[in-house]
Amino acid sequence: MRTHIVSLLLVLCGASPGVSQSDVPLLLRRPAISAAQLVFTYGGNLWIVSRDGGDAQRLTAGPGTENGAAFSPDGKWVAFTGEYDGNPDVFVVAAAGGVPKRLTYHPGVDEVVGWTPDGKSVLFLSTRSSYYNFAPKLFAVPLDGGFPTEYPLPIVAAASLSPDGSHIAYVPHPQWQRAWKRYRGGQTTPIWVADLKDSHIEKVPRENSNDFNPMWVGGTVYFLSDRNGAVSLFAYDSKSKQVSEVVKNDGLDFKSASAGPGAVVIEQIGALKLYDLKTHQTKTLGVRVAGDLPQVRPHFVKVDPKRVRNFGISPTGKRAVMEAWGEIFTVPSDKGDIRNLTRTPVVAERDPAWSPDGKSVAYFSEASGEYNLEIRDQSGLGEPKKINLGNPPSFFYSPQWSPDGQKIAYSDKRLNLWYVDLAKGAPVKVDADYYEGASFSVRWAPDSRWLVYTKQLPSFLHAVWVYSLEQGKSFQVTDGMSDALYATFDRSGKYLYFAASTDVGPSAEGFDMSSNNRPQTRSVYAVVLAKDQGSPLAPESDEEKGNEPKLDEKDKPKDEKDKAKKEEPPLVRIDFEGISQRIVALPIPAKNYVNIVAGKPGILFISEGPRVITESDFPNLTQTLYKWDLEKRKVDKFVEEINDYTVSFNGEKLLYRKGEQWVMAGTEEPPAGGGKPKPGEGPLKLDSMLVYVQPRDMWKQMYRETWRIERDFFYDPNHHGLDLGKVAAKYQPYLDGIASRDELTYLLEDALGEMTVGHMFLWGGERPEPKKVKGGLLGADYAQENGRYHQGLRRGKLEPGPPGAIDAAGRERQGRRLPAGGQRARAARVGQPVFLL
Repeated sequence: MRTHIVSLLLVLCGASPGVSQSDVPLLLRRPAISAAQLVFTYGGNLWIVSRDGGDAQRLTAGPGTENGAAFSPDGKWVAFTGEYDGNPDVFVVAAAGGVPKRLTYHPGVDEVVGWTPDGKSVLFLSTRSSYYNFAPKLFAVPLDGGFPTEYPLPIVAAASLSPDGSHIAYVPHPQWQRAWKRYRGGQTTPIWVADLKDSHIEKVPRENSNDFNPMWVGGTVYFLSDRNGAVSLFAYDSKSKQVSEVVKNDGLDFKSASAGPGAVVIEQIGALKLYDLKTHQTKTLGVRVAGDLPQVRPHFVKVDPKRVRNFGISPTGKRAVMEAWGEIFTVPSDKGDIRNLTRTPVVAERDPAWSPDGKSVAYFSEASGEYNLEIRDQSGLGEPKKINLGNPPSFFYSPQWSPDGQKIAYSDKRLNLWYVDLAKGAPVKVDADYYEGASFSVRWAPDSRWLVYTKQLPSFLHAVWVYSLEQGKSFQVTDGMSDALYATFDRSGKYLYFAASTDVGPSAEGFDMSSNNRPQTRSVYAVVLAKDQGSPLAPESDEEKGNEPKLDEKDKPKDEKDKAKKEEPPLVRIDFEGISQRIVALPIPAKNYVNIVAGKPGILFISEGPRVITESDFPNLTQTLYKWDLEKRKVDKFVEEINDYTVSFNGEKLLYRKGEQWVMAGTEEPPAGGGKPKPGEGPLKLDSMLVYVQPRDMWKQMYRETWRIERDFFYDPNHHGLDLGKVAAKYQPYLDGIASRDELTYLLEDALGEMTVGHMFLWGGERPEPKKVKGGLLGADYAQENGRYHQGLRRGKLEPGPPGAIDAAGRERQGRRLPAGGQRARAARVGQPVFLL
């Protein structure tokens, strides 16, 4: 999947990124209000502006993201969650500007939610004492610094204290998908009012609506709710116990709100609104933002090896071809420069494959608006040849060149297998799979007249199939009583190889967790294609050859007459009658093989994975690669702990990935263990692989791609009755007002919430990564006592250790237990960090 650094570009026509756009709606998020000012998050930083709107000024400029701002009751301070040291912690900064001060130091996430009414402490959520990460609790930390105090509530997702601090309005549990429109499932969020003296609870009246963002003003709790449709502002009178809607909303949902002196500021997608508590009138504020927005600026990015998505190898192994950031690169094995073949930073290209003659590279491109096939000169010069892959549009995968270089086979998201004759340009459908899941793993025969692939049967097991291009017909090779995968032709054209398992059945369906974590093994088999071809494992006998007569030149085989002449590919003949009786098991130990790639005639490269493969093993599945030699009838370990591999067309070079390193190696001998590699072999040099990033345009590509993904991958082809085109058009105007990668995710979350479906999660993407200063825990809880820290063990009372016990450093302990690492902790006053001496 294409991943990039994307951000907002605030430009008007050709203006610079720092110029504001008055006509473009901006995603000003998480606003807070004081008597005179507003503060909000934009572009990952806090900005401050007059309460009536106008030109905003940057308040913070941290290396990460600052959000969740909250004004102190007197309006002098702004508390927020910042990442200055790499971890989300509580910070405060003067509303007039200044250096932020850090208040919390726990290595977990601390999220600001407000202030105590007296303005002496900041309220924040944390899982530091929770039994699991989805159960945050409420804490208060003094403005002057010190030890946080925990409120006596088991789970708090949002909170606001009453003016006298005696009661709290809070949401008693979090929600996975707040943007899920009209959700009425088990995670709908109520608002409860708790008396902090005795924990007595009153529930704000509701009928399974999503109520959130409580704000206590006088005797009224204001909150956001979707009880009447789109999320709008409501009020709960704590005396009459009645709920009323105070701001009706017929547009996009209200996302957050904050109460201050005489008003509530409301965040709506692309707008800030101010609700006057006296006049009960609402107005939209005009806020302008002008400034340096680093995430927006077009720039070069060094390609991290982790970002290489798909790869291949040139026919002789002189170069590797790689997909990264939606561009297609070729990388020399030894000499030369890295080439960006496509240079289209606002278009996604995928799945490169090098032609057998070395002249061209094929890949899929969305330059036309939908994915189609392009063939480009390997030099990167000239215009590509474009082949329309027909309708309906789809996502396409794994282009495979025929050995004669005239055809390409590929599959699509709709479970179809195709090939296209490059001269004719008309795709031909080969077959279709039964179920979503494994790919066809299609391979060509050496003479380019046959395709071999595997597909699922109604039993969920896979069978090997062969397709004849001349007959336009597929033939089943294996009987379906085992799960057969990774089929490939031998380069001699005499045999077909595959791996099959008879113990995969319980894990084949994947219907529930009973299918998970089942150990599997596979054996490797050969199919003798022609009925008059002998078995590759026929008994051998050492015999003297005697004096054989010399052949005249005219009687010599053609390939011996002219070694310099290019060898013609072997003609592959397949006799399907009785073919199941010509399947032989190769003398290769049964293991959990996960891929087979053919090398030179009689050579196979077979990779083994763990016997039990789990989701956590991907995308870096650890494999051991073996080399099978048919002539020697022997399999040898070739290289260990790799993650992926491929073999060149001539069978002489191997390209494999090991962690974040890509290595070119010869296929005759295993890679050298530590010595100097041969010329053209060894790790590829990727340091100079750069991509030019145009954030705003790349964001637009990601936005288009999102709706294509939903169109083609959503389980319901009618998309719950939603017109995807209309929804995409409704949210598209906000793309030009995005200033950070987080804001793109925020916009997409709200837009995809229209699909009203669970597990619609978004994550990933490039964002600024501040340098992380690691924080640790000493395995003990602390409390305040007489102005000093009091220590207690996390799982019990701290007691003197028995004499003679051994500490973690291997030393004998005498009496009191030592802190982590065997070092003594310095005593400190409350509010001072404690360092180990």
